[in-house]
Amino acid sequence: LYSTSPPTPSEHETDDETRERPRPGRSESIAAPPRDEMSSPAEYYNSLPPISKAYGTLCFFTTVLVQLQILDPGLLYFSYPYVFKSFQIWRLFTSFFFLGKFSINFGIRLLMIARYGVQLEKGSFEKRTADFLWMMIFGATSLLVLSAIPYLETYLLGIPMVSMLLYVWSREYPNSQISMYGLVQLRSFYLPWAMLGLDVIFGSPILPGLLGIMVGHLYYFFTVLYPLASGKNYLKTPMWVYPYG
Repeated sequence: LYSTSPPTPSEHETDDETRERPRPGRSESIAAPPRDEMSSPAEYYNSLPPISKAYGTLCFFTTVLVQLQILDPGLLYFSYPYVFKSFQIWRLFTSFFFLGKFSINFGIRLLMIARYGVQLEKGSFEKRTADFLWMMIFGATSLLVLSAIPYLETYLLGIPMVSMLLYVWSREYPNSQISMYGLVQLRSFYLPWAMLGLDVIFGSPILPGLLGIMVGHLYYFFTVLYPLASGKNYLKTPMWVYPYG
């Protein structure tokens, strides 16, 4: 679908005292481990960072179970009446793990987790697994809240979650060059919007991707832009998250 040049730091990376985020240098590539470390798919899989690996694995096997008709997709989607009236609490979680049945769109979104989620966790969030987990928790909670608003109801929240990851990555590495289909070159800063446009072109609903961009911007604003301007961070990772990261 597209390739990415080695990611470069964004403009705000010089303020290390405010953000305390270690970043890869301009010449580094964190898209994949070195060739000699990729002697087998199993070794590559084991080299993936924990949160991205766990999320991508859950998404993949959820689709496998649906495709084999072992799991009913109707039991996965998010619905407040089912959650609060029928006490089907699992829907608060399972809606994030289904990216649709096997298709081009499913493959693209799984690739986004494997590429951009991994780049984030290995790069901007290196040695900060708890912070990456907190970003995912914040994103999931925000999407659940937005889905309660009329006209913003979204029943499968995995797609906006992947869109959120892509948006945060695009802000962390805005100057990487993306080649889409080998035809179009663009800066990674514009990639979330390009993917949103492709959703519209191919007949997919625009709302899930747009919600993901909104939540990604909320996270980026409160953890990066506002702290850089004010020196205060109101979205710090809570202490209770650290034992899990």
